[in-house]
Amino acid sequence: MPNYRPNRLAETLKEEISQLILMELKDPRIGFVTVTGIDVTNDLAHAKVSISVLASEDEGKASLETLNSAAGFIRNEIGKRVKLRHIPNITFIHDPSIQHGAHIAQLLRDVGVSKEK
Repeated sequence: MPNYRPNRLAETLKEEISQLILMELKDPRIGFVTVTGIDVTNDLAHAKVSISVLASEDEGKASLETLNSAAGFIRNEIGKRVKLRHIPNITFIHDPSIQHGAHIAQLLRDVGVSKEK
């Protein structure tokens, strides 16, 4: 029988963490961050939060470092908002999918412009 609890927790964490980043974290080092996914272990002890940052590579690294340093604060806030016996440890990892998609879209626009000439 499949265990749906990690998936349900991942969806709840995605909503809460997205709200926390948007509303609570006021650090200027955090750029335009999007939570793209969350992977929760079966024992619910760890959560890897995939984020994408629409910025330069250096700004993306700074955002990732800032979020990882704020992981304790985020975990504490989630503990206040979500009724869980144990709050998972949170780790932020980089997800390049949005930057890759934007790059592909730009390449397609460039090809479309050169065809019209």
